Amino acid sequence: MSREGERGFTLLEVLVAFIIAALALGVMFDASLGGLRASETASHYQEALSLARSHLASVNMAGLAGRETSGDDGRGFHWSLRIRAVGTVTLPRGPDEDPSQGPQAQTTLYGITVTETWQADGGERQVRLDSARLGAGAARGG
Repeated sequence: MSREGERGFTLLEVLVAFIIAALALGVMFDASLGGLRASETASHYQEALSLARSHLASVNMAGLAGRETSGDDGRGFHWSLRIRAVGTVTLPRGPDEDPSQGPQAQTTLYGITVTETWQADGGERQVRLDSARLGAGAARGG
């Protein structure tokens, strides 16, 4: 029985087609996993930034200059806060002020650093915010 008129694929052609399809699917799978990892990393950075901004907004500098505090934010996030006096400035008297009224007002510039850290991809990641604020009075030892 002769099959000269029939057309089809040989076993070798089918195997080559399956190998090509498997390689293409592997590449697509790897690319989608990379996208998921990048999305998770971005989500962690966003959450850490939000937590750090929250800590920065709630800073009360009274009595904290020159000290460091830290704590746990939960879900694997840890924070640290450092406040340090950068410099003290004596404010000039206004034109209507009497020079005999006692000492001139002083203000202090404080440097504030908030760091949020977490573990990811086998290592430590962090977000750090630096800011500065003016505080009343001269800096005391710090």
